[in-house]
Amino acid sequence: MKVALGLGCDRGTPWQTIDHAIAEALARCGLSHAAVARVASIDLKADEDGLLTVIAWNSWPVHFYRAAELARVPVPNPSDTVRKYTGTPSVSEAAALLAAGTDMHDLILEKHKLRGPDGRNATVSIARIPQ
Repeated sequence: MKVALGLGCDRGTPWQTIDHAIAEALARCGLSHAAVARVASIDLKADEDGLLTVIAWNSWPVHFYRAAELARVPVPNPSDTVRKYTGTPSVSEAAALLAAGTDMHDLILEKHKLRGPDGRNATVSIARIPQ
């Protein structure tokens, strides 16, 4: 099975927190890093050092979506707080679904959130890529 990761994080989240959140999320689904075919996030994160570091280390193809694109995707856990800061009610879930080219039926992990030791948050969602 190949999957797409949808990633979100607070501004300035260290790569260690993002990497740990991804590892936890994959483990919860019984998956390894090898199952990840692509990752995605919001275009506001296209310059996020921690996120870019983890993506580069894993050699994952990445796509950054505009808030308007993400906002059109039905998700199980929309958030008014996320909407307030990004312009869309979902980043990780919507990005995972768009990157996988599918809908909520293939969302195998909803928002997995990890708060790092510095108080910054990373969020990971995982969607199965239809074969």
